[in-house]
Amino acid sequence: MNTRMRFRSIFVFAVLLCVGVFSYGDVVLPSIFSDDMVLQRGLPVPVFGSAEPGENVTVSFADRRASAIADADGRWIVRLPVMEAESTGKPLTVKGKNTVEFRNVVVGEVWFCSGQSNMEFTVRECNTGEGAAANEPSIRYIRVRRAESPEPADDISTDSNGWVTCQEKRAERVSATAFFFAKRLQKELDVPIGLIDSAWGASNIDSWIPPNGQAVVPELKDRYEQQIRSIERYRHDMPAYVAALKDWIPRAEKSLGEGKIVPSAPVPPASYVYYGAKFNGMVAPSIPYGIRGLIWYQGEANAGDGQKYFFKQKALVDGWRTAWNQPGEFHDFPFYFVQLANYKDATDNPVQGDDWNRIRDGQTETLQLKNAGMAVAIDIGEGKDIHPKNKFDVGERLAAWALAKDYGRKELVHFGPLFRTITVEGDKARIVFDHVGGGLIVGKKTGREPVVVDPQGKLKRFSVAGEDKVWHWADAVIDGNDVLVSSGKVAKPIAVRYAWSSNPEGCNLYNKEGFPACPFRTDNWYP
Repeated sequence: MNTRMRFRSIFVFAVLLCVGVFSYGDVVLPSIFSDDMVLQRGLPVPVFGSAEPGENVTVSFADRRASAIADADGRWIVRLPVMEAESTGKPLTVKGKNTVEFRNVVVGEVWFCSGQSNMEFTVRECNTGEGAAANEPSIRYIRVRRAESPEPADDISTDSNGWVTCQEKRAERVSATAFFFAKRLQKELDVPIGLIDSAWGASNIDSWIPPNGQAVVPELKDRYEQQIRSIERYRHDMPAYVAALKDWIPRAEKSLGEGKIVPSAPVPPASYVYYGAKFNGMVAPSIPYGIRGLIWYQGEANAGDGQKYFFKQKALVDGWRTAWNQPGEFHDFPFYFVQLANYKDATDNPVQGDDWNRIRDGQTETLQLKNAGMAVAIDIGEGKDIHPKNKFDVGERLAAWALAKDYGRKELVHFGPLFRTITVEGDKARIVFDHVGGGLIVGKKTGREPVVVDPQGKLKRFSVAGEDKVWHWADAVIDGNDVLVSSGKVAKPIAVRYAWSSNPEGCNLYNKEGFPACPFRTDNWYP
């Protein structure tokens, strides 16, 4: 690119920041709409875009039709009547002064998939060959490119120009967690599954939280006020920058043509605090596209937050649900997330208290939110790799929540043992669990193979402390649906911890359905 073209590009970019990407006149839809897309069943399906103000826009799909008039800003939205699942692709037509047609559109279940690198991690990176071999025309995805914005953007940028069917090696580029989640759902439900794949490696949760989410969480009030001030400064400063840039470009071109020194370019506005920059750039432009729910894999970049991470997840969920504002049962759509897997070097020290197990504690607290569920991954991580390749079990465990809670499989065990209470019985502590399923086992997990009972195995990674708050490794045995914990060094146990470290290598408490017990502590001491 020559210098003159670069000047023009800078100017165009700045103008787009101020006026948005839609130009009104012809009917235009955002990039979330394309050939091969999946529409959400059971929901009045939103279809939206821009046109000439006052223009009548009609949307048709199969025997459904809806119309709207573009408002003074050129925006329009229609909602097609509720539809059942439909696997046979049909055209969706949008007609105003011009006509836009999308081909091979189906109706099924749409899930938004977001987070950082472990959600971004693709099927290809799993090194299993499943992406190349996939022939899943009923699983479709749209992969959103990385983008940030201080305010909600008008559109997203996508790979492959929109939605893609998981055939002919094209599944290799989709999130592996999302793909295996979708594969289980498609097998069980026999309906099309759509995945909106919008993740960014190394991103923190703060960048995905919209302002309205922070506003309703008192613990984040200061952050919310700081963000509002930043947005106000942006709105004040950006027009002046664009005007200065517009004046500078012809002077710079003239100097360049005369062989003179090019005058210094205007300095962009200061870098402001945009906690929701990735939400604005990679989520907001697709709202209110109909979705069933959200799966989320993130937390590594926020490991230092500890239990505060709970408040941020609450802000994320409340903010996204409010922004979508879907009707009825779809309003509080499900939020299923992955607890951080085991990582770093394992140690023999029973006094483990670090960032990773503390944020897991905060993630566990999120289970108290409405329609929230968590996939425990403490047994399938890799100590030397922050990106464990076994995303199969992660997807399966997320799918179990959806099947049990959203798709009528109420009998399905979908979670592992979760600490409920501790009682002291002499020199032993009795730990009572929820979600024991068919019963507790000492389990053994090898790769992607199902968990099996280890008949000679003993429970590992339990520790116990007495009134002196000194931790010791404990003997732990299964007693019915409970676990009894003791140590010869602790006459009267006060507190118990399980898998309470970054990498509790060898932790092996499961239920018979193969779900691992969630790491826990009964105390509130640190470390």
